[in-house]
Amino acid sequence: MNQDYLDPINAVGMPELADATFALDFLLAAKNGVRNCAFALSETATPEVRMLLRKLLDEALLLHEEVSQLMIRKGWLFPYGSAQQVELDMKSANTAVQIAGMELFPNPTSRDGLFATREP
Repeated sequence: MNQDYLDPINAVGMPELADATFALDFLLAAKNGVRNCAFALSETATPEVRMLLRKLLDEALLLHEEVSQLMIRKGWLFPYGSAQQVELDMKSANTAVQIAGMELFPNPTSRDGLFATREP
């Protein structure tokens, strides 16, 4: 990976990686919503609240299905191909490690004058 983070060549493929990351975060949030609704449903005593929570659980399951199907279509998730999923996860992990290893601020930076500070 080129160490010049300002070089536009380093942005190639980044929008797709960002989209996949956002989709995975959304999928995990939807999964968490399913879990929370199911937990709340098991703790509810009144029929009215139980009916509302069942409706919310159904909606959360539909959302999870929509997001996972989108990710499968885009090639961001391989639920039935563990080798493909491992390969994709390794690529993502290696990219994260490469980005973390970049020297984003190669020169010393001085913040003098940028923030209001008290005079001693």
